Amino acid sequence: MPALSRRHGLNRLLALPLLGMLPAWPTRGAGGAVDRSLPWVTAEARVPRVVYRIFDSRTVGARVSYHAYVPETGRATEVRLPVLYWLHGSEGGISGIAPLTALFDETIRAGRVPAMIVVFVNGLPRRLWADAKDGSSPVETVFIGEVIPDVDRTFRTIASREGRILEGFSMGGYGAARIGFKHPDLFAGVSILAGGPLDPEFQGSRAQRSPRVREQILRDVCSNDLEYFRAISPWTLAAKGAAALRANRTVVRQATGLADDTRDLSRRFHDRMNEVGIAHGYFEVPNVGHDARALLTHLLDRDGAFYRRALGQPR
Repeated sequence: MPALSRRHGLNRLLALPLLGMLPAWPTRGAGGAVDRSLPWVTAEARVPRVVYRIFDSRTVGARVSYHAYVPETGRATEVRLPVLYWLHGSEGGISGIAPLTALFDETIRAGRVPAMIVVFVNGLPRRLWADAKDGSSPVETVFIGEVIPDVDRTFRTIASREGRILEGFSMGGYGAARIGFKHPDLFAGVSILAGGPLDPEFQGSRAQRSPRVREQILRDVCSNDLEYFRAISPWTLAAKGAAALRANRTVVRQATGLADDTRDLSRRFHDRMNEVGIAHGYFEVPNVGHDARALLTHLLDRDGAFYRRALGQPR
């Protein structure tokens, strides 16, 4: 049977019955065999007000998990909430769920940001939030084609572009840029926090400091094809998606810490967005390194209205 949330006490939050039995799982993805040994199901982060959800993926041919924070407002029977999709960094996102949930919960309770469901997507470690060229890890396809629909079936969401924001940190910031720019019809806001690797050469300071990680990513995601890396890069997708982002009035934000070694690439990508005509807010935060919670804490003070702007809500 389809998998249910393991937090049965939160079942009253479910908006609709789950789907029935799925057809037999396929053995191949688009372009090649899907690697089912990858951690498509993570450990559960046992955090208050967070639902651990597992569903059967037709794309992977196996189960896939994600976590979702639901604010107290979401317990009301008729309330439908917008969704913030949070994309984690290169090593996975389980350790960040508790501190980020606490931060979002605090600011939502204080009325500093709108009540939102926050979905912590499982994008696998070191997979660029993209579909691998050889079909082994169709991360983007699973997120766009299966996670978002599962969230909209499972929770009381505003199930449209106007009710969705995409935000990520580090490789998740890279993912927010590339997926948000590629799918401007799906997200009203895109927030790029300390994103990387944002350069088309994949030669930034972090890549140079960790050449083996760079080699692994290029091998596992791009089949050692640098042209494929460039084709899926936010650098390329910014130019391709600029007109649609303008037409949709997508609210875009970019931020980096001044003590972060991704700072120079963030500045370069800021210039790239200006070059191709993507309007965006840009923030450099003093005394912050490569730290998701610290960067987001400062942004909530300086630009907490970003979420309301993206969702078209009054301040």
